[in-house]
Amino acid sequence: MAHALRLAARGLGNVWPNPAVGCVIVRDGVMVGRGWTQPGGRPHAEVRALLQAGPRAEGATVYVTLEPCAHHGQTPPCAEALIAAKVARVVTSLTDPDPRVSGKGHAMLRAAGITVTEGVLTAQATHLNAGFLKRVTQGLPFVTLKLAASLDGRTATATGESRWITGPEARRKVHALRLAHDAVMVGSGTALADDPDLTVRDMGAVRQPVRIVLDRLLKHSPVSRLGRTAKDHPVWLLYGSAAPEAARSAWEATGAALIETSEKNGHLDLKAALQTLAQKGLTRILSEGGSTIAAALVKAGLVDELAMFLGGVLIGAEGHPALGTLDLFELSAAPRPNLREVERLGKDTLSRWHFGN
Repeated sequence: MAHALRLAARGLGNVWPNPAVGCVIVRDGVMVGRGWTQPGGRPHAEVRALLQAGPRAEGATVYVTLEPCAHHGQTPPCAEALIAAKVARVVTSLTDPDPRVSGKGHAMLRAAGITVTEGVLTAQATHLNAGFLKRVTQGLPFVTLKLAASLDGRTATATGESRWITGPEARRKVHALRLAHDAVMVGSGTALADDPDLTVRDMGAVRQPVRIVLDRLLKHSPVSRLGRTAKDHPVWLLYGSAAPEAARSAWEATGAALIETSEKNGHLDLKAALQTLAQKGLTRILSEGGSTIAAALVKAGLVDELAMFLGGVLIGAEGHPALGTLDLFELSAAPRPNLREVERLGKDTLSRWHFGN
């Protein structure tokens, strides 16, 4: 199952709105087939593994990280494929919360005389597919907040100079993070200040994430790097009702998708925005915005994981802070995420923090 989970991880960022699933087929102690969900969500992991195993799947044990699907979608149910292959046993990590499946896949297998073992490496599988699970059960995507700062929590000097606080190893890790998410999101301030590209670079031919800008008044220019490349890789702009019609038309001409979003206290409603993005199929979003959007997401309780990159440099209080105001007046009210892991990246570090239980 551990190997199946490693295979499943290859699908992160590539398979939305589907889950990233891995499958390993073992017969007489020998692995005869393996597979993972392919880009775009088809074919499923079980189908890939069964194709590789061929007739050797008969009487074998199948390890799959999520309950096999039991409904007819774009492809027939994987549970039916396993039954047709005459496997002897199926071992799973998670029950699929999708109401179209939710136990039905396990039930189909058992009804066909196949032994089913559930709950193997459940915690690891839950973490891997946290985005899919949250989208199905809460109607929200999993949000990773990425911050890069000096040792004293500054993202730039007083003059705005920020290149480079972290080194090449850390910057490459950021591209790996983008690759493992369905979308990369920034606010209008970051878009205007940095004119970012937000693509995955120097990692071969990969499926690019959706590039999202939260831009209430559509201030970002359609002749920006995002606008010029919108036909090559998807760009989604979330805007408010007051955005000028001319700006909407100019952005539509670039090939970008415009999504009108409700507002709250003069700003885009972040929770409503994320709900809309989940409805469009996104399961995992990497927020690379500046201090304002970072603080707003934290205050709204919408961050699931913090990826904190620290460069070995001190900038001082006159520099720009990594996080905007949280309106905190008592330490007891401060968010306290749980440290999950720390990784050394050249002269820098990456710490990952989990919000919630």
